Amino acid sequence: MQLTDAFTLSEDVVAREVGEETMLLDLASGTYFGLNPVGGRFWQLLEEGRSAAEARDCLLEEFDVDPTTLDADLGDLLDQLAQRGLIAAG
Repeated sequence: MQLTDAFTLSEDVVAREVGEETMLLDLASGTYFGLNPVGGRFWQLLEEGRSAAEARDCLLEEFDVDPTTLDADLGDLLDQLAQRGLIAAG
């Protein structure tokens, strides 16, 4: 998935911060998915209604990260979230 792709967050997902991680619980399957601080902040921004591209721009301001690396990491994260049914295209 790319940062410009349209998607929605699953209504079956509950997010909680545990230490420095954000844990996503898929209530439909009962499985957990852990996010590091950058991934957790990305999820939080998406929950606030920001697009993936807008969330990326916020992350660039908040974290000391290379834009190319961030884009690749966020693309991988979106793919993993989609594979687990935590987000859906559209």
